[in-house]
Amino acid sequence: MKENVVSTNWASATAIALLLSVSTSAAHAEEVTAWHLFISDHADPKVTVIDAVNGGKLDTFQIKGPASLHRSESGRTVFAVQGSAGVVTGIASGISFEDHGEHGDIDVEAPKLAGVEIAGEKPSHFVEHDGDFAVFFDSEGVARIISEKAVLEGKSDFREVKTDAPQHGVAVAYGSHVLLSEPNREKPDELPVGIRVADKAGAQVGGIHACPDLHGEASSGNILAFACATGLLVVTQGDGTPAIRHLPYADSLPDGKTTTLIGGRGLQYFLGNYGADKVVLIDPTLESDAFRLIGLPTRRVHFAVDPVRAKFAYVFTEDGQLHQLDVVKGEIANSLKLTDPYSMDGHWSDPRPRVAVAGNRIVVTDPLQGVLHLVDATSFEKTGDIAVEGKPFNIVSVGGSGQTHEGE
Repeated sequence: MKENVVSTNWASATAIALLLSVSTSAAHAEEVTAWHLFISDHADPKVTVIDAVNGGKLDTFQIKGPASLHRSESGRTVFAVQGSAGVVTGIASGISFEDHGEHGDIDVEAPKLAGVEIAGEKPSHFVEHDGDFAVFFDSEGVARIISEKAVLEGKSDFREVKTDAPQHGVAVAYGSHVLLSEPNREKPDELPVGIRVADKAGAQVGGIHACPDLHGEASSGNILAFACATGLLVVTQGDGTPAIRHLPYADSLPDGKTTTLIGGRGLQYFLGNYGADKVVLIDPTLESDAFRLIGLPTRRVHFAVDPVRAKFAYVFTEDGQLHQLDVVKGEIANSLKLTDPYSMDGHWSDPRPRVAVAGNRIVVTDPLQGVLHLVDATSFEKTGDIAVEGKPFNIVSVGGSGQTHEGE
């Protein structure tokens, strides 16, 4: 009987100790919100990092040329694609998350150069799929693929996949396969004409999937899409190999095509351009009525989806307005005048605003004024500006909220 009493007392003490431990841990947990804005300059080879919470500058990274920017799905890395300089530079964002089921932990550090560069002739399209990044080098007709794990470890461990000819192409690492654009053999200077699938050894699997004037790709959930002159190629995971089907443009659409795609977050859809003053919402799960065309008051400059408020996307137009697009209703819900006009006449790469979403804020670059405009995503009202030296141009945001624990 005494043994049972001791055992019971020990079990009770253990349970109390565990409860106290959990309670103490919870008490020491702190909710933290952090957002880092990465902004490339239109003229100078640099990336400026801004703390979106307090507006302060965290760092400026000198790179080798003006850059387009891409953030990873995890948010742990950002890449500066410098087409004119022939290099892609990896940056550690300084923000990472760890999922604990009932809550998520956030780790916030100073952003830094990752120590990884991928060099080649004329890097262009940069695509991530499941933690693998594929950079296509147009003048070589070669894709170089590297994992986020390697980048964070500072290792330039990439593999190459070759196509038959230089082209303004694209590649996607898709599980054990790679999706590669097929060059236009009759007119090498024009856009690719399709997608082919290659296995680990580089051997082609199946035939060429026709996609004339291929330009633009994006993922939404478990669906990948490529934009073509005739519609979209929709890619899903098949039985051992990628399943690819063609989704033709609806007969009700006017003449035109999509050349830029972004994928919805939270809701599965794609948003693309369609002519100079329109955008198109695409439901890739439908066979009919998959396309909804939305007219804009003036020509489109840039657009972005809202990863937090899944029913909204944002379109900036040349008259200086930011438009809140309700993707469920397929209509513009609100409009806000932010900048002086930025005409779409002139060169396609002239300095014009770009849009990013950072938590409860929409951030719009204003390169000619050297500022970032901040818009409250709930009220859709302007709340302030952040000055950035130079001509702030391309922008991506990384961040969120999570718990930190004292002593960790």
